[in-house]
Amino acid sequence: MAVDTIKVLINGTWTTLTKNVSTGKYEGTIAAPNITSYNVNGGHYYPVTVEAKDLAGNVTTKDDTDATLGASCKLYVKEVTKPTISISSPASGAYVINNKQPIVFSLRDEANGSGVKISSLSLKIDSTTFTNTSPGMSITAVSGGYDVTYTPQTALSDGAHTITLNVQDNDGNAATQVSRSYTVDTVPPTLNISNPATDTVYVNNAAFSIAGTTNDATSSPVTVTVKKGGVDQGAVTVNGDGSFSKAITLTEGTNAIVVRATDAAGKYTEVSRTIVLDTVAPVITSITIAPNPVNVGNSYVITVEATD
Repeated sequence: MAVDTIKVLINGTWTTLTKNVSTGKYEGTIAAPNITSYNVNGGHYYPVTVEAKDLAGNVTTKDDTDATLGASCKLYVKEVTKPTISISSPASGAYVINNKQPIVFSLRDEANGSGVKISSLSLKIDSTTFTNTSPGMSITAVSGGYDVTYTPQTALSDGAHTITLNVQDNDGNAATQVSRSYTVDTVPPTLNISNPATDTVYVNNAAFSIAGTTNDATSSPVTVTVKKGGVDQGAVTVNGDGSFSKAITLTEGTNAIVVRATDAAGKYTEVSRTIVLDTVAPVITSITIAPNPVNVGNSYVITVEATD
């Protein structure tokens, strides 16, 4: 007897093959399913069923369970879309005061994709690499991928650090590598007030200039504010060498001055001064000399009463 037809079943669709007269084989060009086979079953393939029928109506069927030809009845389809990586914290170029700042990011694969292969996750901080099983790694499965937070277990040094992230999907597509740099700054800036140099000073002129120097080794430039009685006195220019001065107008009596230096990470140092403005000269109310007159060479007492 002769073979009548040969057809194949793939992903719910039957296709009849055409006999190649030159080779005697039955062939067919079939479009692959547009969804990866990774999630079809535990073997990550589309089962293929082949049915051959002769002219007498006898039928032979082979599929992926066949002991001899089963391996040939497995169609593997891979997607070609890369998964994505998105870092939400820390922000690019950020200054942070926490030397164990959590790194928060998300990993996503396309809808109906093979899914993010979490075991391929690589998080590098500077030259040290961490994986999905590293201590401090918290991973939550969500629709389309994972939300991840990594908290460094060892404090990072003050200064600049770089994060580098890589991951693949289950079909081997590598995400575009994502990198981000940020700066750890746990030390507040220095602040020295040269005028007034002491905690409390008395002056008789309402015009006064607050002066000093500031610096921050990790996150300059430093911003300086001057407040008098809780009221900001306006912009303060900090020179390249860290020096600054701010002209203010005092009010009669006690003036509470607060100078704050703030670095880019938000760490700050404050210095308080009290400036007392007294523009009223004292009043002499009485002068007494006794005895008066006094004999040559003898002592006398002079007594003065004054108010201010």
